[in-house]
Amino acid sequence: MTYKGQRAGVLSEAGADTRFTYDEGWSTTIACALPAVTREHFWRGGLIPFFEHLGPEGWLRGRQARAGGTPDQDDFGLLLNYGADCIGAVGILPPDGTHTHRLPEADAIEEAATAPGRTLSGVQKKWLVYEDEEGFVPSIRPADPATHIAKFNRDELPTLVQNEDLSLRLAREILGVDEVTVANRGLVRGADQIALLVERFDRKDGERLRLEDFCQILERPRGREFDGKYHSSYEEAAGVVTRHSVRARIDLDRYFRLVVFNLVIGNADAHLKNFSLLERGDGLRLSPAYDLLNTIVYPQYDNLTALEIGGAKRPFDALDRNLLKTLGTDIGLPDKAVDDALDTLAKRLKAAKALTLPDRVDAQDFRVAYKNVVADQAARIFA
Repeated sequence: MTYKGQRAGVLSEAGADTRFTYDEGWSTTIACALPAVTREHFWRGGLIPFFEHLGPEGWLRGRQARAGGTPDQDDFGLLLNYGADCIGAVGILPPDGTHTHRLPEADAIEEAATAPGRTLSGVQKKWLVYEDEEGFVPSIRPADPATHIAKFNRDELPTLVQNEDLSLRLAREILGVDEVTVANRGLVRGADQIALLVERFDRKDGERLRLEDFCQILERPRGREFDGKYHSSYEEAAGVVTRHSVRARIDLDRYFRLVVFNLVIGNADAHLKNFSLLERGDGLRLSPAYDLLNTIVYPQYDNLTALEIGGAKRPFDALDRNLLKTLGTDIGLPDKAVDDALDTLAKRLKAAKALTLPDRVDAQDFRVAYKNVVADQAARIFA
């Protein structure tokens, strides 16, 4: 196991169990759940959750499993094949230090998805890419940089890229430019559709930055159906900020505003993996917002919050100011800070330009449906 490119320890498998052991002389903690003061960490019945959540889900998982000849449920095997360059600062190398698995005669899509030694967490169809003199291209060779993540529509959700792009632009107006990941729509060589090109904030001037999502920090196993990320509450997630951020009071306020924003735009998929702590100069801080979507605009999505609020997952049409004020105070914010956050978000939403539509727009335009969801949610939450 490497940390920022240096060997830090050994991840081993013994039957169904796994063990991580820090190397002698290594003193830097690699993860909140794996403090270096404890030299050996053991997990029974699966891969240690911190490492488990480095692996892919959905579209990318299927392709990498096929290319590597690895069973779909073999988290350890997938990391051995593709884990040298994961999200964050950690990498996994097999004993011989090589990654060679790729589909024979792969087309551009498969080649981008199965580049040896690299993987991404998450469900959506996505590639690692970088920009050269001709535009954005897949990061295929080991020496290629991987500065951006290209995210694509799904067949059943042809407006997914437009949705996330609109959500991120709205978030920059409401939460602040520095609070949201940088992304733009564009083309990638070898792709047959427009992608959302998301700038990676876990890389800075070639350096790998420590990044941990809340599933990793809370040691929440992914679950056979990848539903472990939904088994929590926004109150429990706030505790991650309180315990591990070096600016807990500031980041708690930022976290609360981000949760409210997700509820206002109708994001029923704001689960534990969509909140992370990022390495900054002074320590771990709440990362910029990412993976923002209006999901309830799609009939196939659930109309319940991804995580519990006040002991239950809530229907979006049952969310109101009183419920969110209680959430804010329950996670440790003063009453005034909660009111200030709600009032500020309401004021900024009213002034936001991202939802401004042309004078003439088709009633079936996706932006109309998106705007209607936000208007309904805002009327309840900010009333």
